[in-house]
Amino acid sequence: MSDNSVGIKPETRNHKGFFVQDGDYNLVSIDASGWALICVDDAVCHYVDPDNLLIPQEQD
Repeated sequence: MSDNSVGIKPETRNHKGFFVQDGDYNLVSIDASGWALICVDDAVCHYVDPDNLLIPQEQD
């Protein structure tokens, strides 16, 4: 997994109110207005509430 890999909580909605498909995303940024930009690839991205992100725990 990449250092920026994140998951999302069930029933997460994007900034337009649509449900975001469950899966693994790359966290691109969190902008000044408070939205987190997550992407599957160069064509599929969503703005979501950062509270809905699941950040994997470091394993030793």
